[in-house]
Amino acid sequence: MTRVVVTDHAFGGVADEAAVAERFGAEFSVHACRSEDETIQAVAGADVAFVNFAPVTDAVLAAMAPGATVIRYGIGYDNVDVAAAEARGISVATVPDYGSDTVADHTVALLLTLLRKIPAYDRRIRETGWCAPSDLGSIPGFADTTVGLVGLGRIGLAVHRRLAAFGFRVLAHDPYAEPADGLTVTDLDTLLRESHAVSLHAPLTPRTRHLLGSAAFARMREGAVLVNTSRGGLVDHEALAEAVRAGRVAAAALDVFDPEPLAADSPLRELPQILCTPHAAFYSDSSLAALQRLAAEEAERALAGKPLRCPVTGGGGR
Repeated sequence: MTRVVVTDHAFGGVADEAAVAERFGAEFSVHACRSEDETIQAVAGADVAFVNFAPVTDAVLAAMAPGATVIRYGIGYDNVDVAAAEARGISVATVPDYGSDTVADHTVALLLTLLRKIPAYDRRIRETGWCAPSDLGSIPGFADTTVGLVGLGRIGLAVHRRLAAFGFRVLAHDPYAEPADGLTVTDLDTLLRESHAVSLHAPLTPRTRHLLGSAAFARMREGAVLVNTSRGGLVDHEALAEAVRAGRVAAAALDVFDPEPLAADSPLRELPQILCTPHAAFYSDSSLAALQRLAAEEAERALAGKPLRCPVTGGGGR
């Protein structure tokens, strides 16, 4: 019998996924997997697996039905062993376009919050009763502020469109970037040196892991701020903490961490200049509805033997 499983999710329900399974007469089950062993048990014999953060290792893939499909809820697929899937003839798909606007909204909200020093003002008032606007140093007007975008895919471009309304000068670094109105594509060193704020929108690969480490922070404009709504592994947490303590980085807003949840003993927890949100940039009613609908439509293609819309590997149905 055809089997469809949800290994883990963070939604209110899985009606779209269940409906697809019902249309194909498939057995359907929902789990809350965290470990490899739990995931192996959940996907045993599965033809389609919807996956959020559960580890999809070679051992997990080996437990699935031949020619199965893994559908990752979201853009990235760090938790899926894509090479192993390809070797085993298992297709992997993502949903890269479900919430670009929501992530861009969250990113710009964090950028504006840091550039206007709102968390720092709030802390000073709570600690001392009041402060003068100049007590926390100068704040350039937005028209005099440069924002650097590292990565210029769907989300990076959506952030750029939002920033344009405020009059920022925008730099971008992306080896695959297409020209866009109102921004300058440059090398990473120039971007770090000139930007008052740096926002990360790059994928996590072996080449980009710890893209911002001690050497990169040393090259950043002194007093710049950092926003990361992309992948936690892009930033070396220890190096960031040291850069903040040294005043090289004035503040940072992080929505993603490595690992997640943020470790209890992470130095980032001790620093009031670090603003944290819990991997929430994607989260809105509309984006979640789109994510599950698009994931379910991909599962329908897989079960019907049709080409996948957004394959990472494979791409054919069963």
